[in-house]
Amino acid sequence: MVEQRLNVLMVEDTPSLAAMYQMFLQDEPLSLTLVSSGQEALEHIRRQPPDILLLDLILPDMPGMDILQWLHQEQLNVTTIVMTAHGSVDVAVDAMRLGAHDFISKPVEAERLKVTLHNTMKFRHLNQLVDQYRHEMERERFQGFIGESLPMQKVYRLIENAAPSTATVFITGESGTGKEVCAEAIHQLSGRADGPFIALNCAAIPRDLMESELFGHIKGAFTGALQDRDGAVIRANGGTLFMDEICEMDLELQSKLLRFLQTGLIQPVGSSNHVKVDVRIVCATNRDPLVEVEQGRFREDLYYRLHVIPVHLPPLRERGADVISIATALVRQASREEGKEFVGLSEATKDRLQAYHWPGNVRQLQNVIRNAVVLHRGEWIEVDMLPAPLDRPLSEAPAAERDLLPASQPILPLAVIERQAIERTIAHCDGNISRAAALLEVSPSTIYRKLQSWGGDHG
Repeated sequence: MVEQRLNVLMVEDTPSLAAMYQMFLQDEPLSLTLVSSGQEALEHIRRQPPDILLLDLILPDMPGMDILQWLHQEQLNVTTIVMTAHGSVDVAVDAMRLGAHDFISKPVEAERLKVTLHNTMKFRHLNQLVDQYRHEMERERFQGFIGESLPMQKVYRLIENAAPSTATVFITGESGTGKEVCAEAIHQLSGRADGPFIALNCAAIPRDLMESELFGHIKGAFTGALQDRDGAVIRANGGTLFMDEICEMDLELQSKLLRFLQTGLIQPVGSSNHVKVDVRIVCATNRDPLVEVEQGRFREDLYYRLHVIPVHLPPLRERGADVISIATALVRQASREEGKEFVGLSEATKDRLQAYHWPGNVRQLQNVIRNAVVLHRGEWIEVDMLPAPLDRPLSEAPAAERDLLPASQPILPLAVIERQAIERTIAHCDGNISRAAALLEVSPSTIYRKLQSWGGDHG
């Protein structure tokens, strides 16, 4: 039995039976209210809908079926158990059709009533768990993301859990997987949602300007500094600073960023004063940060300072049917913006999009859909509207592409196919592991681990 006090309303017009049923249920974990007419029942339900309704079908002022019909029309979350001495199979069927959960005949024995109520309580509890599961595990959209695949459901839950904290979040994932969308979701679900969200792309700013962009500068600090200027950290005060492509930052500036993270103080370029700032840092990279640390391009102490809550965004090819959901939403959005009539994708187009490996992830999908919508007209995006390389089946792709995704003829163990693909790609790249990793869409550390396990010497 579920240990939860539920509100139960009993509609019984015979006082002796009502008193007996009340005695049967006096030790049960529920709050019982008794009424003797249909009108009283309706007034009570309007005022305070019960969890469970014990309903007599023969009432002095109206048929109990009328109450059941009203509950059905109003779509109230009231679980109804019908009780009547005038029962029949036809009546039971009608009651169930109108949403009754159970049907028992009067006079009702104590044990029968208790068992029925216990089962109903369990039924309601299971429904609540199912609703909770659907809310948590079957969300098609979440804070700018589209998709209900299991990998994304894990991401959604991780964002929800991480957002209320003040801890630094480190987002990893391939280019185009939505790292800035993830950072904005964390900001919007945090206690800093009313504060600013400032995004800074560390790869898009010249190295000699990066410190000024981050911490600001005072007038005359360097040639061209004609006035004081606040950096991204100051502008994000009270909110969130998103630092994309954090691994592109040079080592000298990394040490200054670490000092800021440790003290909460910044020093604008050219100034001797320190400024206290309250900022939450969310950073991201499309590289393997541990490999960057191992190869001396990223400070280990900074990595551990930033890598408090890791969030990894899966590539589009690992998200199953999400590609169709995202593409459909993109078609409708682009169609509205371009004044076109497109409403969705043909079945053949869905198959083509689903079969493609999407090296550019969601960003590439956005470009594909925008291209098709802009250059064509119609109601459905057809296969012949897709730009290259999606304008032909994968089997007709150039040899270089087929080599990276070999046909399984003859059928070989997956481990053998994987090794052949990696070794062929390394040879194609003249032994350059980084280039091979980029083509295979994995991190260089993955290839190094594979080579070590095979015991081969690949330089």
